[in-house]
Amino acid sequence: MINGLLKPTTGKVVVAGMDTKDFTTAALSRKAGYVFQNPDDQIFHNTVEKEIRFGPEVLKMSESKMKEMTEYSASLTGLREEMEENPYNLPLSVRKFVTIASIIAMDTDIIILDEPTAGQDIKGIRLLENMLKELKARGKTIVTITHDMEFVVNNFHKVFVMAHKNLLKITNPKEVFSDDKLLEESMLLKPYISELVSELGVTEQITSRTEFANYIKRTATR
Repeated sequence: MINGLLKPTTGKVVVAGMDTKDFTTAALSRKAGYVFQNPDDQIFHNTVEKEIRFGPEVLKMSESKMKEMTEYSASLTGLREEMEENPYNLPLSVRKFVTIASIIAMDTDIIILDEPTAGQDIKGIRLLENMLKELKARGKTIVTITHDMEFVVNNFHKVFVMAHKNLLKITNPKEVFSDDKLLEESMLLKPYISELVSELGVTEQITSRTEFANYIKRTATR
């Protein structure tokens, strides 16, 4: 809906002042880039470099800008050593970074990531987290669709809880995971860190690694 692949049947979707009904997906792609859940639905070039360069070429970036964004996105996603590889020779977890890099290279204001942590090990998740910090620092808006609650609490401050084709609540992670009724209705599990502190008998509401570390530091000095 955001990048115009689907059009609303009722109401309207406005992106950067643009009513999506009035613009093509090509026009909206200059504002919003969407990374598919399955990278194999997105990749169609025979080298990583060509895949990353495709978006900038379509947007008709200058050669210098295209080179800059290709190198930047490859570096940010850990792909600098794989630029001449065929993406399909790479494991699924790395192919996901190829598709992410191809969208970053387009330099859109909005980046939508669909289940980015699926299939990732701890190294991949840390790479994602560092990437998000860098993109946020550059003023990008990041929208992520995910069932990974650890990833949510550690990286996002605004959460849209959806279930049964409805938007149930818009709030912050701490409120989400302190609302047992909401969690049950949306079939979401609390983050592992929340379960751990509960087992330890800690009454303070803790949802992230940072909060837990700060709690340990505070209690250790008492």
